[in-house]
Amino acid sequence: MITVVLIKVQNANNLGFIARLMANFDLDKLMLIDPLCDPNSDETVKTSKHANQVIKDAELDTYDRFDKLRDEFDFVVGTTSVMGSDYNIPRTPIEIRDFVDKIDDDKNIAIVFGNEGTGLTNNEISKCDFLITIPSSKKYSALNISHAASIIFYEIYNSFGQNKLNSHIKSMTPDEKKFMLWLVYNTLDKLEFATPEKKETQKKVWKSVFAKSMMSKREAYAIIGGLKKINDKF
Repeated sequence: MITVVLIKVQNANNLGFIARLMANFDLDKLMLIDPLCDPNSDETVKTSKHANQVIKDAELDTYDRFDKLRDEFDFVVGTTSVMGSDYNIPRTPIEIRDFVDKIDDDKNIAIVFGNEGTGLTNNEISKCDFLITIPSSKKYSALNISHAASIIFYEIYNSFGQNKLNSHIKSMTPDEKKFMLWLVYNTLDKLEFATPEKKETQKKVWKSVFAKSMMSKREAYAIIGGLKKINDKF
């Protein structure tokens, strides 16, 4: 269970966009700690589009609530673009993908975003279990809060979301791949080449193409059907 925690969010557009992103990636638990903008403003409603219910259902609390998060969640995870040295242990983050690989979907996790202008303070970071970060340019590492949220939410959804983009598409099996390659070899053996080496080169190329392919079962069947027709011509 993921709860998104925004500390002193100051821009209504950012709040609206984050709510919209949460809905995009099946997150519905939002906690607003000392917001500096009006969650019910016209600007927030307009930006959140059809995800305004996320804001309506959000927990609204004072800054004292932040001190209690560790008692409520299995993990309190801070976000930052500002990394410290090896000696600054509290500001030593892990990458978002490493974080997602380590968590279980049955854990109760708070992901904390700091104020847009200052990010998380050292004091706030000290109250998190650990930090996550998104790799970005050393020349300009700070992402807009809603942009950072979109990447983090996507990575979580990509691992735990129910609506996988291609979940309804079956991949071809190893046996189907082998059969396609056999049909290609069989066709090549019936063709004339200037040298045996040129035929072998063709076989190696086709083998490499199929080895790298990530075809669906339907695509594989279509190619198998076409190769069978070619073979029947000889």
